[in-house]
This record gives sequence, structure tokens and C-alpha cells, in this order.
Amino acid sequence: MSASYKATLPCTKEEAEALGEDIVAFAALDAPPVLVTSEAEGEAWRLDAYFESKPNAADLAALRALVPSAGVVPTVERVGDADWVTLSQAGLEPIRAGRFFVHTPAHRDEVPPDAIAFEIDAGRAFGTGQHETTTGCLIALDQLKARGAHISNLADIGTGTGLLAFAALRLWPAARAIASDIDPVAVEVAAENATVNRVALGRARGQCELVAAAGVAHARLKARAPYDLVIANILAGPLIALAPAIAAALAPGGRLILAGLLGRQAERVAQAYRRQGLRPAGRIDRGDWPTLVLRKRRGA
Repeated sequence: MSASYKATLPCTKEEAEALGEDIVAFAALDAPPVLVTSEAEGEAWRLDAYFESKPNAADLAALRALVPSAGVVPTVERVGDADWVTLSQAGLEPIRAGRFFVHTPAHRDEVPPDAIAFEIDAGRAFGTGQHETTTGCLIALDQLKARGAHISNLADIGTGTGLLAFAALRLWPAARAIASDIDPVAVEVAAENATVNRVALGRARGQCELVAAAGVAHARLKARAPYDLVIANILAGPLIALAPAIAAALAPGGRLILAGLLGRQAERVAQAYRRQGLRPAGRIDRGDWPTLVLRKRRGA
């Protein structure tokens, strides 16, 4: 394989938390970089971007725009003839979220015996578990199970890597599941991750159906409604816009897990769903990234 490259910039903790796994700035690239944030000495943080080929001026400008505090030109180094994804994943530590353990291939030998483990490659799609929004959703699922929630039909909107739908199926193995994403590449990645993690794909109970779709307007999403669990880890704006459609897709008494929003956006998002007959049922804060759990009134 040809040489890969790493571009590095200093950043603040706040910028690192806001970045997470965000590759939107590079979405047009055939091989977008893998972004890894880590704490350096003291209170300093850094952003490493792993490119499959040498980054050009536009790539570096896009990188600088992600961390305005840096104020310097990124340092670029060649990392040699090696698997660039493997190199980037070396900095991604496993995540423990309730009973779940999410790891890259570099850490597959570290799975605790009591954990539900998922191996998710970093790279082409959102949701490796490293971002606080994904972790918050995993914890919310774990808590629902611990409280005795019975789930038989679920949907994961904006699935990314498929992780959240797969995690829910492990908790409720007799459920029917559908996972959608607006990006067809994410759907391809989710299918690959299903194979790696031995998740059956299909429309039967215990299986996950994958579709490329924006929102919940897809024919398959409509056909499988109403759901007793919907997970939507996207962004605050789309969550607000989709509130009527998502609420309509929920069965009375159904549960909703929302993430992808910042703390300052939580009230506006929650209010949009309260108008649709949902009430707050829990909240998990991970840094400045809250995960909201709501429940639809049985008479709604």
C-alpha cells in the first residue's frame, strides 16, 4: 500500500469534544481522513488527521477550520507503507458504556468477559462509539434494559455504522429492527459491520434491515411503524424538523432516544417533542453532549 500521512494541530478540549468523529468537512473525498483527538500534556489537546494520500492545501485549510484556536499550519508527516486506518485506530481507546464494550480491531484482545462487545472500524461513517453522543445512546439503551423495558420493534434513524441498532438487538434479540441513514456509504459500512459482529440482516425478528433514507419518509420505515423504540443520533436542527414524523412513527407508550445535540440545544429539542405528546423520561450528559430519553403518552 502507498504511504499515508498524518497532519497534526493543537486544539482545545472544547474543540476536541465538538469534533468527535466529524468528517463532514471532508465528505466529498473518496477517502476522507480519520480524525483522532487526544489529550496531550497538561491541559493541551491535539488533533491528528490520518490521510490515505498526501493532503493538499485545501485539505489542510479544511483541517485548520475545524480547530480555529490552533493558529498554526498543520505539521504533516509521512507514516510509511502501512495500513493508515490501523495507524489511526491505535489512538482510539475502547469505550465501556454500561454493559457494552466498543473497540477497534487493535483492541479485540481486551474485551472483558462480562461485556457485550462490538468491533467497529473508524473511518467512513459516524458512530464508532468514541463520540459522547454514541456513548450516551449506548448507556441509555443499557438503562432501558435494566429497567425492564420490553422492545419488540425498533428503528435507528441516522445509523452511521449501525452500532446502536446492533446494540439494541443484542439487548432485545427477539425484536425486529430497521436502521437508516441518509448516506448510502454509511449503509454499506453498517452492512460490513453487521458481518464483522455477526448481526443477521433481514426483516425477520432478531434481524436488522438497512435502508438509505432521509428522515422517516422511506416506504420501509413507514411500513414497519409504529415502533416501541426509536433512536435518532443526528443533529439538533434535523431532530426538531423531524419531531412530528418521528412522534407519529412511535407507538403509544413508545420510547425515544435523541442525541447529536449540544447542551444549549437540549431544551429546544425537548420542547419540539413535548408538543407532539412526548414527555421527558431521562437524560444522560457526556461532556456538553446530552442524550435525551422521552416517552410517548399512551393516549397520544
